Amino acid sequence: MRLSMIFTRLVVFAAAAAVALVAAQATVSQVEQRSVLAVQETLVDQGHEWASVLGDGLQVILEGEAPTEAVRFRAISAAGGQVDASRVIDNLSVSDSAKIVPPEFAIEILRNNAGVSLIGLIPASTDREALTNRIQNIADGLPVTDLLESGDYPEPETWRAAVNYALRALGLLNKSKISVNADRVLVNAISDSPEEKRRLEIALARNTPNGVRLAVEISAPRPVISPFTTRFVLDEDGPRFDACTADTDEALTKILTAASQVGFQERATCVLALGAPSQTWGEAVALAIAAVGDLEGGTVTISDTDVTLLAPVGTAQSTFDNVVGRLENALPDAFAVSAELPVLPDATSDALPQFTATRSPEGQVQLRGRVPDQITNTVVENFANAKFGQRNITMSTRITEGLPNGWSVRVLAGLEALSELSNGAVSVEPNTLIVRGNTGNEDASAIIARLLIEKLGQAADFEIDVTYVKALDPIAGIPTPQECMAQVAAATEGRKITFDPGSADLAAATQPVIDDIAEILKKCGDLPIRVSGFTDSQGREVMNQQLSQDRADAVLTALRARRVPVSTFESIGFGEENPIADNDTEDGREANRRIEFSLIVPEPAPEETSALDEITQETPEETTDADGGTEEAPPAASE
Repeated sequence: MRLSMIFTRLVVFAAAAAVALVAAQATVSQVEQRSVLAVQETLVDQGHEWASVLGDGLQVILEGEAPTEAVRFRAISAAGGQVDASRVIDNLSVSDSAKIVPPEFAIEILRNNAGVSLIGLIPASTDREALTNRIQNIADGLPVTDLLESGDYPEPETWRAAVNYALRALGLLNKSKISVNADRVLVNAISDSPEEKRRLEIALARNTPNGVRLAVEISAPRPVISPFTTRFVLDEDGPRFDACTADTDEALTKILTAASQVGFQERATCVLALGAPSQTWGEAVALAIAAVGDLEGGTVTISDTDVTLLAPVGTAQSTFDNVVGRLENALPDAFAVSAELPVLPDATSDALPQFTATRSPEGQVQLRGRVPDQITNTVVENFANAKFGQRNITMSTRITEGLPNGWSVRVLAGLEALSELSNGAVSVEPNTLIVRGNTGNEDASAIIARLLIEKLGQAADFEIDVTYVKALDPIAGIPTPQECMAQVAAATEGRKITFDPGSADLAAATQPVIDDIAEILKKCGDLPIRVSGFTDSQGREVMNQQLSQDRADAVLTALRARRVPVSTFESIGFGEENPIADNDTEDGREANRRIEFSLIVPEPAPEETSALDEITQETPEETTDADGGTEEAPPAASE
């Protein structure tokens, strides 16, 4: 009985142990599977698909080949984030290191007024001496700092083309930073003007080497404007800017947006400049323009921090007060408002004094109207002579007492405004000043507005109606060489360039002809022009040739004295050669004594194709006769 009980207990204990063992094994297996699954998912999520995960009880075994030691370490760390790091068995290996990649060749070139600096890595195969000599020639005597290193690696295919292009760019740019790689050239430079910027961009865009990307960023320094001015007008002719200035692109956007909301749809010639009195300039101008829109007309002038608002005549007082009040409270703290509501003119306005100045397309200026006294009249005349030339002035002014205060200043300011126009008129009245006309300067309206504000003050009432005419632009309107010679021909038609008898001294009567030719040639730019002198057949040939040379030289000297750029000109005396009329008659000899202007046309390069092609042809010339004539020379010079 006792033995059976003991045996039974042993069986029970054995069965319980077996059950516990099976349960423990199941639990370990479940933990193992969960751990392996969690680690595998983490490795895949982090880009370690190359690693495999095995379970061994509570241990997690990592196997696979990592591309680098750093990647192997990251994989182990990722596994340790899911299970206890002590349970992670590292069976990972690392693949062999790849071959060393050659370094990237590159040069940074910096050029300024102090010289040229170079830093970077170049191939050992580079001709260092030739490169240095080329850069020294470009530097034109300024020091060259060479901080280049060299590497003995194969030279990239496009390396030399990129370097050659960079050096050509360096020769064009006095202030620049050029970054050179085998497949890319980055150019950062500073130009003197927007026109220079455009010219450089065009030049740099040419002859870009194949396989080399080009990035060019050329900046033109912003002008410094003082006073910083914007003037906006809304009248019966619609909205317009007489002057528009902004300090940032953001400010410009605010200004143009405000203008568009009151009906402005034209292209605004606004200047991005330095000198803004406040960082809130754009906000202040936008609010001022909105005030003009609320008044349904008027003029607002913002000069530095002064805002002057001129309401339209007839605006209701209550409306005026409301608009001005809102503007005063909305403007940034730095800005102050001065507002004026003009009164209706009297019925006697027809009798108001007036001064007018007109400038014709030919440059003739007429001054008429009233001035307060003889001193002012003399000052006005002298000022006009200085601005327009004494020969171009016609005075028709009257001295009248009792003119408004500041009349003389307004007259002189109007004349200065007129000088900014190619042609037009200025009208000075007691309450306003009107400028109308044509100009070849796109910024003329803004220039005139700033001038009048400076001379007359913020509250001055003036109107500017100026039209830009491309043909009058001294840059855009430069005539072609053919047009230039045609203008010279027109200026000399029916007029002779004459000399004192038997000499090379220009006759007094021919000075206006030379003046007109000089004005034309000043606008033509640097043209290769030949000034040719001719005589009749009377006299010895040698003497005639020398006389014609002296006279051609005299014309060239006269043009130089009138500030014509003659560095590309030449003067030649042909004597009695190439007559254009019969030397047996007086009229014919008079015609043959002449000065001609012609373009110098270079000879074409000879072509080596046949004996016939090698025959030299005379240089063709486009010739314009300036029927020059002289008095007959004495027999010693022309027989």
